[in-house]
Amino acid sequence: MPTTSNYFHLHLVSDSTGETLITVARAVAAQYANVTAVEHVYPLVRSQKQLDRVLDEIEESPGIVLFTLLEKDLVGRLEGKCKEINVPSLSIIGPVMQLFEAYLGAATTGRVGAQHVLNAEYFRRIDALNYTMMHDDGQHVEGLEEADVVLVGVSRTSKTPTSIYLANRGIRTANVPLVPGIPLPHQLETLKKPLVVSLHATPERLIQVRQNRLLTIGDRDNDTYIDKQSVADEVAFARRLSAKFNWALLDVTRRSIEETAAAVMKLFNDRQRARPSE
Repeated sequence: MPTTSNYFHLHLVSDSTGETLITVARAVAAQYANVTAVEHVYPLVRSQKQLDRVLDEIEESPGIVLFTLLEKDLVGRLEGKCKEINVPSLSIIGPVMQLFEAYLGAATTGRVGAQHVLNAEYFRRIDALNYTMMHDDGQHVEGLEEADVVLVGVSRTSKTPTSIYLANRGIRTANVPLVPGIPLPHQLETLKKPLVVSLHATPERLIQVRQNRLLTIGDRDNDTYIDKQSVADEVAFARRLSAKFNWALLDVTRRSIEETAAAVMKLFNDRQRARPSE
């Protein structure tokens, strides 16, 4: 049932929070720039009554149906209805679970939301988030040695959103701005434990991002902030510091936040593996 318009309905049915479904669906939908997905998200669908509402909405707005349901009766009914009204449906975790079962020779537990239990990994992420929020934008530099990663860079190199993304992966991340004319915190010059990554972008890209920022906040008088020579000087200043202190360099000119974070995590993991075990 191909769509002939510039949008299509995307139904995401989950017996848990729906985060897995949303992530997968948006990653795929992003590959289709000329068509927009109208998302219908149904979390915590665990009973036949709850499924009734979902089926009514799917029938009213037919489209692609993706689901993560473990209860076989719910799966059977959902798939049956989709076949009846001729809409495509797919279990996102079903094929993966079958692969695990075949390899491990064991059935699944069938526990709904098992990935969200309050385990050590969960508390590690919460600790990382708390640390990162306290050490954003050069705050509390006396605690930088406790970080896993310290991001440095000039203004608008995505230090804060990258820090938060990394914290959500359990990596304690601080970030410190590099500003010409303002001395570096001495703590930053003597770090031993954390990986320090210097984020860079071309002057042209920085000027573009900064112009958008100034428009957003209604500031039209900050000429130095977007002056081509001034920005080029900032970039050169940051590169000199990176070379002086042997910081890892990462060009974020054409990277999304997710891509930048993935590159930082690779640098971090490579460094961890290279260190002798204590």
